[in-house]
Amino acid sequence: METTPIRRAAIDIGTVTTRLLIADVSGFSVTEITRRTVVTHLGEGLHLTGELSADAIGRVADAVGGFMRDIVDAGVEDVVAVATSAARDATNGREFLDRLESVGIRPRIISGATEANVSFLGATSAIDDDDVLVADLGGGSTELVFGSAHDTDEGRVVRISAARSIDVGSRRVLDMFLASDPPSGDELSAARAWVADEMRPFFAALPERPRTLLTLAGTGTTLSAVRQQLAVYDPAKVHGSRLTGGDIADLREELAAMTLCDRRTVIGMDPDRAEVIVAGALILETILALAGLDSTIVSEHDILYGLVIEGA
Repeated sequence: METTPIRRAAIDIGTVTTRLLIADVSGFSVTEITRRTVVTHLGEGLHLTGELSADAIGRVADAVGGFMRDIVDAGVEDVVAVATSAARDATNGREFLDRLESVGIRPRIISGATEANVSFLGATSAIDDDDVLVADLGGGSTELVFGSAHDTDEGRVVRISAARSIDVGSRRVLDMFLASDPPSGDELSAARAWVADEMRPFFAALPERPRTLLTLAGTGTTLSAVRQQLAVYDPAKVHGSRLTGGDIADLREELAAMTLCDRRTVIGMDPDRAEVIVAGALILETILALAGLDSTIVSEHDILYGLVIEGA
């Protein structure tokens, strides 16, 4: 029996980006109405101070204020907003939430485990497969989830076999290791070794080897856009695109050899993401190697999809 779609909105406030999805939702079916991403760098300086800066909080508040106007204009029935790694880590998280409440909504700060589970739900909403690994690469953390998703006679069945939120993200790696512009070989080697050490236990404990790797969030979509030389970002060309291990290694090497100023001018690059893209590429390269796979599928179906499917 068909149900009437519900118009829902989800706001995801991460360490690097603040994002909005407005969609009509019926069960696991999601029809996008509006999707917006603003690079807000909430986690800028967090590793050094333990606090979210006033400037970073202001950038997020401006973005969320604009999103709330979009939500009202779209006639949304149900809104859910979450904040993830940077908000979890910060000592002034309550101040951050109070500021956002003043522009229209108070997000939930969700745990890494919840973030992982909701990301898997969204990423696999149109997938029918076993042994799927979902990697949601953020600025402060990476969520790795292994499981299956199938349509059955009884309905949609999603099973998660292993899930972990690891405090390895593009902003965190940048702040911890990549001080030079461009980063030095020693800095890149130290970062790579640390990322591998942090992630290896998850892969060692997996019950099966992954058959498919789905990569979510800005690192994967940006690398795909650069690989395809998309002067104008096209979600239809990015979603479902494939990056091989060789593609990622080549892009990481090319981008790491550039200054930040030059990186910002690369075709397909969001200039605001250029600062963290080398660290993100290094993390994705490491995940692919540890998974024992030769390629990954880039997906735009991510935690935002999971949030609108679940609802508030």
